[in-house]
Amino acid sequence: MPGSRSRALLHSSPGARYSGRMIRWKRALRTTSSERFVGLRGQRAVATTDLHYLADGKVAGMVVLDEVAGWTEEQIADLLAALDDDLLPGVDQSRGTLSLMVVIGEVVGIHDQSGNQSAEEPVRAKSKAKR
Repeated sequence: MPGSRSRALLHSSPGARYSGRMIRWKRALRTTSSERFVGLRGQRAVATTDLHYLADGKVAGMVVLDEVAGWTEEQIADLLAALDDDLLPGVDQSRGTLSLMVVIGEVVGIHDQSGNQSAEEPVRAKSKAKR
């Protein structure tokens, strides 16, 4: 669960170095058993991760990488290691206490519970449809 480990993080990390670039993690959402972080390179969001804290002490998560950021295999491996070190010091993939699914994709819209789409996203969605 996001207990004292998460509180120590505050709302963002100082930055993780991966393949020579910096990522700063900013918490976007927090519940009693999960968190969402956005990975920023400068002011641009290039990654998002949803982490779920399980009752047995393990953590399961999904990392979504922005395909426009041009991720390489080496950068992905470095990013996952940095995410593990920066946000999840109590768990580790090598010990079997951390499981991450990685997806590379494109944001096509952000919808709220009422079904409304955010004001800045329809432009991207329209331009994608014209391709």
